[in-house]
Amino acid sequence: MVAGKPEMIEMFSKWGFNKTALVINGSITISAALLILFPKTFVWGNFLMAAGILLIICLHLLDKDLKGVLIELPFLILNLAVIYLQYPLKNA
Repeated sequence: MVAGKPEMIEMFSKWGFNKTALVINGSITISAALLILFPKTFVWGNFLMAAGILLIICLHLLDKDLKGVLIELPFLILNLAVIYLQYPLKNA
């Protein structure tokens, strides 16, 4: 997303994302991934990641693209399960 590959721009442009919005979305996703690495920000990073996945699911629903929703749904469930299980190295 941050690199602005043509395939990614084409996919997100159908939802009204321009290149700048795509770079911002990609930067937020990278920030969420970095927050997940640290115990104090683990939950916030996962919530941010889940919000990004939920955004993509909602955009697919606007297009009535159920296949896209079904592809993204396991990622959302996995993210919520990781939040429930908490930080893996907390007790180490």
